Amino acid sequence: MYCLYHTFGCKLNFAETSTISEMLEARGIMRCEEGEVPDIVLVNSCSVTAEADKKCRQAIRSFHRRYPDAAIVVTGCYAQLKADEVAQLPGVVIVAGTDRKNEIPDYIERWLADRNAQCMITPLQQMRAFNPSCSRGDRTRYFLKVQDGCDYWCTYCTIPRARGRSRSASIETLVAQAEEVARRGGKEIVITGVNIGDFGKGTDKQFIDLCRALDEVEGIERYRISSIEPNLLTDEIIDFVAGSKRFMPHFHIPLQCGSDEVLRLMRRHYDTALFRHKIERIRSVIADAFIGVDVIVGARGETADEFERSAAFVESLAISSLHVFPYSERPDTRALEIPHVVSQEEKYRRAARMIALSEAKLADFIGRYVGTTRKVLLEHAAEGMPMGGFTDNYIKVMVEAPASLDNHIVDVRLASVEGGGMKGVIVDSIGGNCR
Repeated sequence: MYCLYHTFGCKLNFAETSTISEMLEARGIMRCEEGEVPDIVLVNSCSVTAEADKKCRQAIRSFHRRYPDAAIVVTGCYAQLKADEVAQLPGVVIVAGTDRKNEIPDYIERWLADRNAQCMITPLQQMRAFNPSCSRGDRTRYFLKVQDGCDYWCTYCTIPRARGRSRSASIETLVAQAEEVARRGGKEIVITGVNIGDFGKGTDKQFIDLCRALDEVEGIERYRISSIEPNLLTDEIIDFVAGSKRFMPHFHIPLQCGSDEVLRLMRRHYDTALFRHKIERIRSVIADAFIGVDVIVGARGETADEFERSAAFVESLAISSLHVFPYSERPDTRALEIPHVVSQEEKYRRAARMIALSEAKLADFIGRYVGTTRKVLLEHAAEGMPMGGFTDNYIKVMVEAPASLDNHIVDVRLASVEGGGMKGVIVDSIGGNCR
């Protein structure tokens, strides 16, 4: 029996999909490879925007048309928030909320025992338990889930309802999972969660304590910190990364808006002065760091003047790139009470302007490293394609390399800019010659 997996959204979702895949394989349900027809399609959904909901629905309908005999299982935030709506989509036989993901193998076995049963909507529960997840994605990196849920309740966001309260695993458990990754030969771990800077809430431990413990795990050569709130990215964490050999010079920090007035309406936990301090602190101690930033455009309350303030603030920051999101109205959020609605056309115009700014910043950042040599963790490539990988400071590099170098860290001379990344040449460690 074969299962086809399709994941939307954040790195946390990808980590959890990998865990579900491993659990199903242990029960004899194998991952569907190219050219095979799946018996089951599992969709791990996202609901961060209305567009995300729409893409999930479109994907489910498309899978049903392509594989009409396959049972479709839907989990994730869209399934959590709109279970009844998901259950009405064609081919769907199981709808499992975000905190039921680890029970999906049991639900599939129950459905297989009675394939004529109606669509199974798993009962929602109070999301207090932490379901661990440490799995390898389709590439070389592993994803270590250290935290789940969020207590912030920003006015535009439904994630606290979809993911529940903030909760996390113990440091001992997470260190043991990292040690298992090392035993499997893994070199790089991405630390994931909904609000990872909130790790340890309710205990005497903090995220910096976890970082220090993971840094001691032998065999893991690289850690990357996924998105972390600016008010939780302490100077202590920044200084720790600067002095660590294993934590890469790579940060992803959500700004959302460069206007203090809009940040107040969003009920964010910082202002632009604090955000600027974090960027300047990183640049002062880790000059080569890649700094990615999330920005929402066209939020309620973002007048033309406030957008100009936001754009000017973003342009003034020494960052590497932006992830730009047009604001999406979400039901049952407090943002709907905020006056001044931005039209869709204006949202797209503002998004295009921010994307152009991002492209310019990324080109400037990448261009500084032409002719330099940096270490790259190589990842397997499709047949006939060059191998790819990322430098320590998250520059995407394509190189000609034998398949035997998959999951190896090698010195690469960054020869030229190509798209949003670089074309590189592997440097022979003996004699410095290129090959």
